[in-house]
Amino acid sequence: MSQLLKAVYTSPNDAGPKTFSRDLPAISSDPSTDEKTAYLAALRKNVSELQNDVNTYVTQKMEEDKKKGDDDANAAVLEANYGEENVEDDE
Repeated sequence: MSQLLKAVYTSPNDAGPKTFSRDLPAISSDPSTDEKTAYLAALRKNVSELQNDVNTYVTQKMEEDKKKGDDDANAAVLEANYGEENVEDDE
């Protein structure tokens, strides 16, 4: 029976948790040294890939939040200046 490697990312800004997963190979209940070695190699590979998936997702969310923050800041400036002339110093 194969196993599942799973990571769950939860953010207060998201509607729900984001789940990342990788299938691990099956291993017998009494594995040989070669089977253990192969399993651990697969585990290591899948952990690295899973970590890369999570890092990519978090980076994407950070960029979205940054853009949203920039949009919110611009909206706040426009709202603060609504109906008023924005005079800048001309030198």
